[in-house]
Amino acid sequence: MSSNTIEIIPLPITKDIESKDKIDSLILQSLKNSDRSLFDRDIIIIAQKIISKAEDRIINLSSVSPSKQSLEIARRQRKDARIIELIMRESVNVVKMSGGVIITETRHGFICANSGIDQSNILDGHQNALLLPEAPDRSAQRIRNAIMSKTNKQIAVIITDTFGRPFREGQTNVAIGIAGIKPIRSYIGKNDLYGKKLRATEIAIADEIASAAELVMGKLERVPVAIMRGYKYSTSKHCSACELIRSRRKDLFR
Repeated sequence: MSSNTIEIIPLPITKDIESKDKIDSLILQSLKNSDRSLFDRDIIIIAQKIISKAEDRIINLSSVSPSKQSLEIARRQRKDARIIELIMRESVNVVKMSGGVIITETRHGFICANSGIDQSNILDGHQNALLLPEAPDRSAQRIRNAIMSKTNKQIAVIITDTFGRPFREGQTNVAIGIAGIKPIRSYIGKNDLYGKKLRATEIAIADEIASAAELVMGKLERVPVAIMRGYKYSTSKHCSACELIRSRRKDLFR
């Protein structure tokens, strides 16, 4: 593999993830089953869904009692009032609500549909809902620490979820939790190829890595993990996916 080549390796995990499962152990077992090894500076990309399942973030809808506000919103948006109640609980602000689409700002600061709540690819998806991890950065750091301790390899971890985009069709994977990698590469102050100083260019590399990894992970193939190898990234002990969130002061659309 040349110095300019990036490899993305799919890692299948066929087990249906349950509460208290150790994601780090399942990743290492998948590597062993695939006759592969980790390299220093590999990036492990993990779908949020298996993190949430392992962290017992599944909610049975029979336990949810909708408020009057949720009942009214559900009537207007033609949605399950119990799901509306969960969306409200997991959000700090409703950004937009129209035609059955509810865009919220989550407690983490993410702007996404339905506070990131999902009912797909979970057992009894008609009666259960899956919430985002409470602290995705912390989840990423815990997995990174465990894998580095067991393998003695320096790695980074990115936890991803699928978000829509306001001005483009289709969804794409983004980073919602990171550990060991700076999420943004800044070119501010550097000169371009013609000597012009760059003033605003910052690349969201964690999101780009998340999106690239989705190409081998998919939604139906039981491949919730991928490894990116060969990408030269900057490391950081103190990093957060929240660095990717645009502040309200800079947001022209809220």
